[in-house]
Amino acid sequence: MNIIILQHINIEDPGYIKDLMLVDNINLTTIELDEGEKIPSDLSKFDGMFCMGGPMDTYMEKEYPWLVDEKKKIKEFVVDLKKPYLGFCLGCQLLGEVVGGKVVKSKPPEIGIMDINFYKEKENDILFSSFPEKIKSLQWHSYEVEGLDDDKDVTVIASSPVTKYQIFKYQNHAYGIQFHIEIKDTTVNEWGCVPEYKKALEDQLGEGALYKFDQVAKNNMSDMNNYSKIPVSYTHLTLPTKRIV
Repeated sequence: MNIIILQHINIEDPGYIKDLMLVDNINLTTIELDEGEKIPSDLSKFDGMFCMGGPMDTYMEKEYPWLVDEKKKIKEFVVDLKKPYLGFCLGCQLLGEVVGGKVVKSKPPEIGIMDINFYKEKENDILFSSFPEKIKSLQWHSYEVEGLDDDKDVTVIASSPVTKYQIFKYQNHAYGIQFHIEIKDTTVNEWGCVPEYKKALEDQLGEGALYKFDQVAKNNMSDMNNYSKIPVSYTHLTLPTKRIV
C-alpha cells in the first residue's frame, strides 16, 4: 500500500500515526511543500493521501504559491479519483475549501486540550463508529471550515462548542479532522518553537502557557494515541487491518 503525505513544516508530520503505518509496512511518500518539493503529477499510484497541518493559512497563496497546486492536487485526488484522504488541521481546511466551503477565522481560536462531541452520524461511519460520544483532543487552530451546510456530499460527524466542522467527510472517502490526535511526547514543545504557533498559544492562554499545555497533553496522550489507531485502519480500506481499538 502506498500513501502520500503532504507536509507544510517538517515538525508537523503524522506523528504517532506514522509510527503505526511504518509498523504495518505501508510505503510512505512524504512531500515537504514548504521546502519546494513538488507533488507528483501521477496521483493514481497512491492508495491514500494524508495532508497535515502548518503555520500558514489557506488564503496565503501569494506568500506560499505552492498552495495553488496543492489545492488542485487535493481536488484531483478526492473529487476526480475518489481516493481516501485524511486531512488534519490545515489539511482539514484545504479539503473544506476544495469541495466548496470557506475557511474563516475562528472566534475565538481553539487552543488547548478540549472536548469533541460526536453526532449520531458516526454510528455507521467506517472510521469513527467505534469512538465514544465525547473525546479529548489537542486543538491549536485559529481558522476553521464553514459553508458546507447545504452540500449533500458532506456529513458533519463531530463538533466542538466553537467549531462545527471538527470532523466532516466528503462522500464516503475523504475526511477533514480539525484537531490533533496524532501527537507524541515531543509534539507540543516542538510546535511551541514555531513563532506563529507560539504567538497564537500565548495570545489565547497567556505567556508561559506552553509548559502547562504540554503537561495536560501528556496526561491525555494514551487516549489520543489509542484513537490514532483508527486512521491507520482507514489506510487498509482494501486490505485486512491488524489494528483493533
